[in-house]
Amino acid sequence: MKRDEAALTRDEIILKVSDKIRLIRTEAGYTQDKMAEIIGVSKKTLVQIEKGRAEAGWSTVVAVCALFRETETVRFLFGNEPLEVLETVAREGIDYRKEKTLGGKIWWREIKRSNGLILQQNIISQHYRIIDQDHFRIYSSFDEASSTERFEELSAENGGLLG
Repeated sequence: MKRDEAALTRDEIILKVSDKIRLIRTEAGYTQDKMAEIIGVSKKTLVQIEKGRAEAGWSTVVAVCALFRETETVRFLFGNEPLEVLETVAREGIDYRKEKTLGGKIWWREIKRSNGLILQQNIISQHYRIIDQDHFRIYSSFDEASSTERFEELSAENGGLLG
């Protein structure tokens, strides 16, 4: 599968979060000691990340994005659903159990709509997702071709009415 050039990689996400971790911490109002405790790293490691001498690990990045997903900094990096971006990278091209979304009114551009399904693209991360008419997420991927193909498959199944 050809990787979409606009797609974020795990390494790019690690770099983005590592670069902004101090800003995320100060926005949340935590000391280095408290932030290190919250995200499960030593203070020494946090200091190294904040000074740009080390990068956060993937599990640390996931913890930061999950625990601080409401901060302006995390939303600026990944849009209003940062965990969906991380999950898409971690599980590229996998269908999801139905998961309620906000419907994509702000951060999403509608690509196609058919039989109660909507194919959308995130304007910040550029990843794609398929949601149903009740705004439940069914599929996410950074690959446009596989997203379009899956949209067509799902739309054809049962007239697109998933139960």
